[in-house]
Amino acid sequence: MAKAKDKTLEREAPAREVYLASRSRTRARLLTNAGIAFTAEPAAVDEPEVKSAMWAEGANTEAAAAALAKLKARKVSGRHPEAFVIGSDQILECGGVWFDKPDDLEQARAQLKTLRGRTHRLVSDTFVFLDGSPMWSHGAVAELVMRDFSDAFLEDYLEVMGRNVLNVVGGYEIEGLGAQLFAKVTGDFFAILGLPLLPLLDFLRVNGVLPE
Repeated sequence: MAKAKDKTLEREAPAREVYLASRSRTRARLLTNAGIAFTAEPAAVDEPEVKSAMWAEGANTEAAAAALAKLKARKVSGRHPEAFVIGSDQILECGGVWFDKPDDLEQARAQLKTLRGRTHRLVSDTFVFLDGSPMWSHGAVAELVMRDFSDAFLEDYLEVMGRNVLNVVGGYEIEGLGAQLFAKVTGDFFAILGLPLLPLLDFLRVNGVLPE
């Protein structure tokens, strides 16, 4: 008489949990809208200090973005070794200068005046860690041409945006009203928002988090 199959052996192994090592609402929204179940857990990283050290060492923008993304993912992976941990970072570079998120509206105004009528690069890098080690990474560079808008437009823009301009480097949310600041954008739109979503989804499919 044939023995019944052990049903427990036929069950698929549960998909690994996914953590986002970021407090970014935009990155979280991208993952949520794409149907990915995840937990957001920001990494305690002193970004200005890391960037300052890398600038002093003469690191290029790509290397600095990669180092920050890797550091974020590694820190959270140490707390959740069995999960896939996503760490990502962006650096805005214009004329050889790195920009940070503005501290106040006056600084946002100054950043936008500096970027006005010029082309800048938004350099991004994303890592996925498992058990404290990198499993996957993806770098992206976008070029954005900001139009030569008037001072009146700038003041109207800042009034409408309010303190939301402090949430993003350069003072713009390109998926919203910030689109009006630009004349041309070249690059992965999702990466500009904060995550290279399509390559990331492919990684998650290959590794059993999402269906093929």
